[in-house]
Amino acid sequence: MRDLATQLLRRSATGAARRRRLVLPPRAAFAAAAYAFTVVMLGTTLPTPLYAIYQEEFGFSELTITVIYATYAAGVIAALLLFGRLSDQIGRRRTLLPGVALSALSAVAFLLAHGLGLLFVGRVISGLSAGIFTGTATATLVDLARPEARGRATLAATMANIGGLACGPLLAGLLAEFAGSPLRLVFWVDLALLVPTAVFVWAIPETVRSTKPVRIRPQRLHVPSQMRAIFIRGALAGFAGFAVLGLFTSVAPAFLGRILGFHSHATAGLVVFVVFASSVIGQTTTPRVSRTAALPAGCVGLIVGMGLVALGLAESSLATLVAGGVVAGLGQGLSFRAALASVNEASPAESRAEVASSFFVIAYVALSVPIIGVGVVAELASLRVAGLIFAAVVAALALTVLLLLTSSSRQQERA
Repeated sequence: MRDLATQLLRRSATGAARRRRLVLPPRAAFAAAAYAFTVVMLGTTLPTPLYAIYQEEFGFSELTITVIYATYAAGVIAALLLFGRLSDQIGRRRTLLPGVALSALSAVAFLLAHGLGLLFVGRVISGLSAGIFTGTATATLVDLARPEARGRATLAATMANIGGLACGPLLAGLLAEFAGSPLRLVFWVDLALLVPTAVFVWAIPETVRSTKPVRIRPQRLHVPSQMRAIFIRGALAGFAGFAVLGLFTSVAPAFLGRILGFHSHATAGLVVFVVFASSVIGQTTTPRVSRTAALPAGCVGLIVGMGLVALGLAESSLATLVAGGVVAGLGQGLSFRAALASVNEASPAESRAEVASSFFVIAYVALSVPIIGVGVVAELASLRVAGLIFAAVVAALALTVLLLLTSSSRQQERA
């Protein structure tokens, strides 16, 4: 009897706690989740226009900047592999709240940084927060939407994700250029934005009721043999596109300052913002383009964009470099969404999570390995040479996808 009474009291207390917690209605909850997604992703790109200042303060090389940036990708990949299914086990809110906490902890690490150590720590933690939010926040928005509006919910998730990534450099660049304390103020602003984020996430209704035991184990990476040709084409396109975003997010300020002679932090932030905004436009345009045309068109955009970037670096032309970034960003948006759609469509239902994880791991590797390569070449030769080689490699990858698509089309016609 005593045990029964204890259980009843616990259930009563739990119910009372739930009743006391503010729960937002569906539309407000959707807006709150989108805001949270945007703010957390914004925090991951805040350091972009500040790397030149860190370089002056701490006296490290271009290679070090690229390695600092690449540690972010390591955090994202670790979170995707370890926590990709966690929200299905413990609920969306309970997964998102640690993501908000990690985002705040990353900002604190940058606030306290007086050397390389905390910069590395801050980037890894930032990657973990992004990895947790990328899948969980997207699933939350889809859960909160009406069944007939789930397509628009996915689009809203994309815009919150990429839009947040775009706004981070712009905000940091403007504050660094026109306000004091460029290495501190922006992270105080980030923490201020995260306070309502935590409140909003706490007030979101829980959309998952799971009684499964919590098991944190690495997500298996696997691609079924019958769809490997489709996966290879999509993964190559995704790799090329994410490498472009990584280039502009990591070394664009160095291109502007050391090659083009533009040392404005606001300009650096604006250039990165324009590239990411172009990606958003490309992704939102993809559904209006036929599936057979979207991936080739995106690859052509990557090739032309990289050609313009190379020309801008060779001629020290800001306008040409930015035009290349815009065209490449459009190409990245088109090709990425088309590639992901084709991979998801070809995936067997029982392997869809593994295939999607494999695709995103390859995409996020593109944010690290090629960028570190740029840093190595910059040390051995020059930053301009590194940029030209990078542009050529990305264009070659996109061209490879086009050739594979052409070969596949010919085989289908013969069949």
